[in-house]
Amino acid sequence: MSAAESATPGGDPGPLGEAYGSLLEEYVRHLRMQRQLSEHTIRAYRTDLTGLLTHLRRLGVERLDDASIRSLRSWLAKEQTMGQARTTLQRRAAAARVFFTWAQSTGRSSSNPAASLRSPRAARALPATLDRGDAEQMLTEAIAAAAATEDPVGLRDVALLEVLYATGVRVSELCGLDLRDIDRDRRVLRVFGKGSKERSVPVGAPALRALDRWLDQGRRLLTTVESAEAVFVGERGRRIDPRVVRRIVHRALRGVDGAPDLGPHGLRHAMATHLLEGGADLRSVQEMLGHASLATTQIYTHVTNDRLRQAFEQAHPRA
Repeated sequence: MSAAESATPGGDPGPLGEAYGSLLEEYVRHLRMQRQLSEHTIRAYRTDLTGLLTHLRRLGVERLDDASIRSLRSWLAKEQTMGQARTTLQRRAAAARVFFTWAQSTGRSSSNPAASLRSPRAARALPATLDRGDAEQMLTEAIAAAAATEDPVGLRDVALLEVLYATGVRVSELCGLDLRDIDRDRRVLRVFGKGSKERSVPVGAPALRALDRWLDQGRRLLTTVESAEAVFVGERGRRIDPRVVRRIVHRALRGVDGAPDLGPHGLRHAMATHLLEGGADLRSVQEMLGHASLATTQIYTHVTNDRLRQAFEQAHPRA
């Protein structure tokens, strides 16, 4: 919600006040233009900081220079009493730290009271993932269904599932693929991840074959002038929507007995887990997934260790 939108019809500048409302809009412009964050991430920042600045006003803190670590901690404490999860509190503390760092560096605040702001450590939940057999069955059944119907949508769905599992790309990266992003000679896809960072991702022969079948036999039957260079298009010819991709993945996994109900991110988890189980090193997996920090990738070592322990306990006579 913009500063203008937060104002009431009677001219009241709303809970943020005029000064904080304008400041927040300047920060949002910085996130969009300078840091080039996604609209989803910007909305999260806006929500978190609207809550923080509203809380400061209620405490009588009308200027950032008057904010203190105590007032910021009282905001997090209030959020905790309202039942916010530890992960949410952690995200909000991070949003405050980044915001005050920007404010100080641009001269909008003389100090950074959020520099020492901490929140409860979040327990890292292990992501649900597919067994290799489940992934193979999902793809085999999708291929069989496409062959039985000779439907271009079926060819698209097979190619889409193969690419997601083969490369571990995010759903937004998949939907953003253009024809020129497929490098068949090097067997890689060029994708643009968070912050418009470009990377090349290896893609296996089965996924390339599925892509070629879709592009040669299926895509031309669905394309319109609105398709432009999009690799994957919807039934009306426009670039495919992430919500459609999620429905395709959920539907494909419903046909696999015992498989968890996962979306595209679940296939990303499966790809990373199966790579590590096959002996890939963590740094290579980090690069393929486009993680900025190795710590983000390390959760998959916990997944593989957990599965190895289960296998040991089930199979070893002295487990």
